[in-house]
Amino acid sequence: MSDTWDIVIVGAGSAGSAIAARASEDPNRTVLLIEAGPDYPDLAATPFDLVNSHNNSYTVHDWGFEYQPTRGRSVNFPRGRVVGGSSAVNTTIALRSLPEDHAEWADAGNPDWAWEKVLPAYRRMERDLDFGHLPYHGDAGPITIRRYPQSELEPQHQAFLETARLLGYPDCPDANAPDSVGSGPQPMNKLGRLRVSCAVGYLAPARIRPNLTIRADTLVRRLVCENGTCTGVEVETAGVVSRIRAKLTVLAAGAIQSPAILMRSGIGPPDELERHGIDVTASAPGVGRNLSDHPAISVVCAVKDGAIIDFDAPIIQTILRYTAAGSEKRNDLQIEQISFAGRRGGPPLFSVAAVLEYQYGRGELRLASADPHAAPVIDNRFCEDDRDTERLLSCLKDAMAFTRTGPLADMIEAVTFPDPARPDDDVALKGLIRRFAGSGYHPSATVKMGPMTDPMAVVDQRGCCHFQEGLVVADASILPFVPRANTNLSAILVGEMIGEWLRTEPGRYGL
Repeated sequence: MSDTWDIVIVGAGSAGSAIAARASEDPNRTVLLIEAGPDYPDLAATPFDLVNSHNNSYTVHDWGFEYQPTRGRSVNFPRGRVVGGSSAVNTTIALRSLPEDHAEWADAGNPDWAWEKVLPAYRRMERDLDFGHLPYHGDAGPITIRRYPQSELEPQHQAFLETARLLGYPDCPDANAPDSVGSGPQPMNKLGRLRVSCAVGYLAPARIRPNLTIRADTLVRRLVCENGTCTGVEVETAGVVSRIRAKLTVLAAGAIQSPAILMRSGIGPPDELERHGIDVTASAPGVGRNLSDHPAISVVCAVKDGAIIDFDAPIIQTILRYTAAGSEKRNDLQIEQISFAGRRGGPPLFSVAAVLEYQYGRGELRLASADPHAAPVIDNRFCEDDRDTERLLSCLKDAMAFTRTGPLADMIEAVTFPDPARPDDDVALKGLIRRFAGSGYHPSATVKMGPMTDPMAVVDQRGCCHFQEGLVVADASILPFVPRANTNLSAILVGEMIGEWLRTEPGRYGL
């Protein structure tokens, strides 16, 4: 097998899979896609946990990370370690970022990410079975998107939507319409139980190309940098360390691993690198320092009829998106009905999740050591910014209103969290939020894009690293902040945009 390639892509996740598929459409360009986890090229032999879109795969194909959502707490942080990345293990929510997110990114010096510039890529990626005929949707892309009709909704989700109407929220049949607001079915990249991951949608039809190679079970230890240019990667396969050379290296390892690989390669904040004995290749203060995510907290309910709690049913089917009172950020709040909570065999529970979609606060990602096998330190620092706390408080109170209203309330025996025996005034609820808020598992912005004049920017709007030639970063880490949506489609969007640029404008990337 050749050890020199035109393009080496690190990470076969949502973005990396899309980039590999698009870039390899040029038959004269050799592309190597590297993945730390296993590959299942025979779709018929895909393990059930990766097929089963009714719930996440939490352990079998996972990195085993932990994170600190708030100070003093450490909790599991699932991330997919398999070809397909987190798209192969997630909840299959297929929500687009908002036009307003893109307006902010464009105004920050990234005009190629304005809504009108990215809409063709959103249309290109999707096969929308419900609204594909509309001008802002696609009907022939690799990712199939569908919404549960009323007849397929679990009883608690039917009750959730009816309760939302009683509370005055508008119906929203298509949450991916550019002006969407209100409650309705989640757009989801699934067909029945089948999860349409990027391994299924993008890589399955691309594998036949002789210029695309997928190398699984291979850990990228670091980038190889020589005289200001990234010339490839150092990898480890079955305990054997080797080097792979590339004309262009595309780092698409995700918002957790991409900054970690950069720092292990000597590209990052000098104090962080020196603390671990890593020689500084390039001082890049923004690497790992802009962690943006969606803090959330759930109202947990014991139900009257345990028969409606089925751990084999879809975990989520519906969504409510709306704007906090007095907020300038449209759809900055989200409420979701969760079909079940707790553990199998335990008391019958479900939950109503309150989620903050536009976050002002920021966390950071650091190295635990220079060892490439060591998990990084993920420190979210949720709700340390009072603007976040106030809006998540209002969302939590709105979620609690669902448990007291209409057909959803009729299903509930008692609320078990927040504890009804404890105070529920604003001060008490803020205390719960600052203690128990958790991640929506949408880490972003740890290698943010922006012009050189932005001291925290690591790459430009085309993903090219400001500090090394021959290096592109292309995943959710380059987003300036987490968008107001679950992030899988946004990560695929990065892959679509940069993958197409690599194919159609290779000279910009030195190819």
